[in-house]
Amino acid sequence: MAAVYIAAGWEPVAVFELFVRQLPSRRNYLVAAGLADALAYLETWRLTPDELGYLFDQPAMAPLGPAVRERFSRLSFTGQVEAVPEGTIVFANEPILRVTAPIVEAQWLETALLAIVTYQTMVATKAARLVHAAGRPVIEFGSRRAPGLAAGGSAARAAYIGGCIGTSNVEAGRRFGIPIYGTQAHSWIMAFPSEVDAFAAYARVFPERPVLLIDTYAVPRGTERAIAAWRTLGGVRIDSQPLAILARDVRRRLDRAGLSAAKIVASGNLDEYQITELARGKAPIDSYGVGTALVTSDDAPALNSAYKLVAIRQHEQLSPVIKLARAKATYPGAKQVWRRLTPAGRFREDIIGLSDEPRPAWRDIQPLLQTVMKDGRRVAEPERLAVISARVADQLTKLPPALHIVTRRSGYRVRYSEALSRVTRQCRREQR
Repeated sequence: MAAVYIAAGWEPVAVFELFVRQLPSRRNYLVAAGLADALAYLETWRLTPDELGYLFDQPAMAPLGPAVRERFSRLSFTGQVEAVPEGTIVFANEPILRVTAPIVEAQWLETALLAIVTYQTMVATKAARLVHAAGRPVIEFGSRRAPGLAAGGSAARAAYIGGCIGTSNVEAGRRFGIPIYGTQAHSWIMAFPSEVDAFAAYARVFPERPVLLIDTYAVPRGTERAIAAWRTLGGVRIDSQPLAILARDVRRRLDRAGLSAAKIVASGNLDEYQITELARGKAPIDSYGVGTALVTSDDAPALNSAYKLVAIRQHEQLSPVIKLARAKATYPGAKQVWRRLTPAGRFREDIIGLSDEPRPAWRDIQPLLQTVMKDGRRVAEPERLAVISARVADQLTKLPPALHIVTRRSGYRVRYSEALSRVTRQCRREQR
């Protein structure tokens, strides 16, 4: 596509918007994430000599002359980006980011932007649901189940944005400043002559309130051995079912030994639905480690995201364009999302309008998309993850309560402005 634009001499400025068409069946909102990584990618995007050589060795590129190759060698992102701040709650069809750039650049970057933003948004949303269901600290444990090593780091970042207190991924801790957590593996305990030997060895090396994995053999016996191994036990981890029954028995044993301050950490193929039931049954669990369900978003492992052309510069002005394909039709024109709040500060409704139409007249209303990049460079330093995570936590308190129910779909009002509806009708008439 880029080669044809260049060969045809057709390189207008274009506007593309990235959004999610429909929410998955058990999602009532999304947590926008991945923006910092997306902007970092845009700033450094170049084709290396090796990459150029590979492309022009492809038979499909044989008809192209040296002018196209020379143009490819100079490619970099020179455009502008508007986006919702990372950690913002968004809904279906609301632009998460908007790219305005020469069409060769904007078109080329589609796959990268969709991959970065969609995956982290999916994981951050799952994390927010897990944390709300737990009402307790949740730790991201999923790198070994992530779709690749790099994805494990991205998942740890997104999970922290969504509300997890930390990660078991040490590299993510180093790169992003995320608190790191871990205990032992069952294989580590099995490598010792006995469970007693394993616990004693661990407690000698890490004497400050160790957390011990107690279900390698039998939870009751493991609990008693952990208690015997160290009188200042920090806690225990249970990685087996039935968690509610086991946790109650372990809690009784710890309390009876005078270890009421020792914590119980639960893990083992957990998701927000199981955690909801554990919380409802008042299982004495102090924190959760969640892996597979979090980094794969197992009940909704993909988002129906799209990156679509919405406007193109013709005759020195941006003109809206529209896609009419059934079930995949788009709304034309560069857009802004306005969030209307109740007097108490809760979300009331969102209005998707054209970016250049006047601000709606209501007092308690705010625009979501902000300029984050100009001329291919970020306008500000990346936000700290703690700031982004705090934004998520704050916005979650402002959601209508029904949107927090993890087992049921609840609606939130998102409507289109009259100006956008009018332009959409006009574009449809012209295309027909």
